[in-house]
Amino acid sequence: MIVMQDVYKTYKNGVTALNGINVDIRQGEFVYIVGPSGAGKSTFIKLIYREERPTKGTIVINDKDINQMKEKNVPYLRRDIGVVFQDFKLLPKLSVYENIAFTLEVIEESPRNIRKRVMDVLELVGLKNKARFLPDELSGGEQQRVSIARAIVNHPKIVIADEPTGNLDPETSWEIMRIFEEINARGTTIMMATHSKEIVDTIKKRVIAIEDGVIARDEHRGEYGYES
Repeated sequence: MIVMQDVYKTYKNGVTALNGINVDIRQGEFVYIVGPSGAGKSTFIKLIYREERPTKGTIVINDKDINQMKEKNVPYLRRDIGVVFQDFKLLPKLSVYENIAFTLEVIEESPRNIRKRVMDVLELVGLKNKARFLPDELSGGEQQRVSIARAIVNHPKIVIADEPTGNLDPETSWEIMRIFEEINARGTTIMMATHSKEIVDTIKKRVIAIEDGVIARDEHRGEYGYES
């Protein structure tokens, strides 16, 4: 599903974020990406959906070498990758329904399919009764649920979550994690960057720890391993 071989990333300012990454993530895995701030976690994630490109090395997603991929084909790659951000990134003037539907309108899905898919994911995240609300009428936890619904409405093979519970209270964070577990149970690969020791140590999954741009640990049913 996701293979990185000898991946390096050095930014124009001379900072090396990743220094020889090798990793293999299979279809249906749930993987936490952990490590100190500035360790390279965000760069690692951005390389997968080609927000950034490596300085050197090979990245293969769904059997496609994305380093060699032409720019015109990148949107097709991203159809198979849903991304959930810590700060939600919802369109403020669009309703909950419209924020999610927009993802499908871009790829020219039929109105009938759009309505069915949007209502299905709203039911999954528990927001079917708030389809017409605007983002600023929702709590932070509800906005994050909308962000998750938008990420999965196109049935992606991979969902990447960058600190999805970072701005949420503990109770809401556990509710969000239950949604991610349900998505994973349906066969979607989940990659989650997080600083939450409690979540990682309670909901045991594979843990990849990045320190100083290298993989320091890669453990199935691992632990967070840092002070939080």
